[in-house]
Order: sequence, then C-alpha cells, then structure tokens
Amino acid sequence: MRSTKLPGGTFTMAEDLTVTRMGYGAMQLAGPHVFGPPADRDAAVAVLREAVRLGINHIDTADFYGPYVTNQIIREALHPYPDELHIVTKVGSLRDAEGNWLPALAPEQLRQAVYDNLDHLGLDALDVVNLRVGGFDRPTPGSIAEPFTVLAQLQQEGLIKHLGLSTVSAEQIAEAQSIAPIVCVQNFYNIANRADDGLIDSLAAQGIAYVPYFPLGGFSPLQSEELNAVATRLDATPMAVALAWLLQRSPNILLIPGTSSVAHLRENVAGAALTPEDELAELNNIAS
Repeated sequence: MRSTKLPGGTFTMAEDLTVTRMGYGAMQLAGPHVFGPPADRDAAVAVLREAVRLGINHIDTADFYGPYVTNQIIREALHPYPDELHIVTKVGSLRDAEGNWLPALAPEQLRQAVYDNLDHLGLDALDVVNLRVGGFDRPTPGSIAEPFTVLAQLQQEGLIKHLGLSTVSAEQIAEAQSIAPIVCVQNFYNIANRADDGLIDSLAAQGIAYVPYFPLGGFSPLQSEELNAVATRLDATPMAVALAWLLQRSPNILLIPGTSSVAHLRENVAGAALTPEDELAELNNIAS
C-alpha cells in the first residue's frame, strides 16, 4: 500500500484500528440497483486496486451487495490483504430473487451473514461489523438488544474484532453500548439532510466514528443552487464540495463515496481536499 497524504488524515476508531477518513464504499461495484454482477468486472477490480494505491485503507462493503458480488470482487482484487487495510461490513439485511431488500435480524440469519462475509472475503475475523437495523434513510423505533447481542457473542468468539451500527437512533446507540462497545455509526446524512447534527457531536465527544451514507442525497446528485454556485466559484464539482464539507463538519466523520470508475475515484479524492472555509457559512445554510 502506497503512503499517500489523503484528505482529512486519519481517525483512530480503536487501539488497533486507525483508518483514513477518506474511505471507499464498494456498493457501486455490483450491478444496477446493487443487484447482480457488474457490467465490467475488470474495471471493478481496477477501482479497488487504485483505491489502495492512493493510500485508502478503509473499504466499506456488505455481503448483501449483489448479493455476494462486492465481497467476491474485493477478495479477487486485494487478497491477500495488506496488514493496514481495514474492511468494514454490514449485516441485518438480505436480497430476494427479485432484488428486494429484506430485514434479516434473526439470530441464525446474523450468524450466517457473518460466516458468509468471512468466507467471501477470505478472512478469519472481520475488522468491523455494522448491525443495520433501520429503514432506507431513517431509524426504525424499537429495541435492538437481541440482534446486537448476537454480534457481541460472535465478537467474543473471535469472529468480529469491532462492532458498529447503521441507521439507528441515539436511544438505540445507548442500548447497544450497554451490551458492548461500538466504534462507528453509519446513518443517512449530508449537507442538506442534517437531522444527526447533535448525534455527530455526541459521538465525536466519545471518540466514535460517524460514517454518512449516500452523502450526496441518494443515487442522484444533490440538487442545490447554493451548492452549485459554490462549486462553480471553486472550479469544482458539487460532489467534491459536498465531500469536502463533510470532512470539515467534524473530525470523526469518515467518507465512503462509491464509484465504479478509476477516474471518478481520483476526482473524489482530489475534490475532498478542497478547503471551502470562506464558503462554509453559505454551505451550512443549505439545510435550512
């Protein structure tokens, strides 16, 4: 792995887990709608290898992407993995034959999901496993004690090194922390959708990483005249400005933008290095 100065530097999630704040999300390596194989598997392999070459040591994935596709491509591209490369995965969902996203939170489903991730990635233990329990873009109220306890047991068995959560509320985070420590939270958040502002600050005070997913508002670019205007003044893309804003929002925010293009990957990395300090007030007003 090449030593490269990436935007945002690094964040220490645990004593044995320091990651580049600029990560890579593998979701788009699968086919359309994150289902089936990619049109160009060689290109998907090339993107992963370029991410590592650029110095990224934090790859986010899930075995239900494809399903199985992204993890198999990660293994093909990068195994045997460099010691400093950290792969973060998710459990709690599955895909049916039509590509629908279904909850999979029963104890036997979670245990099998961990086994499948280990097998498809070619690992003896997973660096981080996030329990995904909410809807598409917001938490679902209710206790998460039962499924999180299953992952805590798998951690005690040595199959998982660290635990995280995805699409959860502050109350669910506190409930999980009463069972076992967490190192990260993945929730829907971006420059225009900022319901988690208070949660981000709370997690930062605890030294817990916050990983916004769909940082531009979904699969399509975030539509904002203010964002476009700032991007034009900075001679950058709206995506680059939105990523740079996230890095400056809080030191515990980690980025996992996804792409199936090497050129786009390089653009994301370069764009996140922007420092739109003079424009921060203008950008902060987008949410309101």
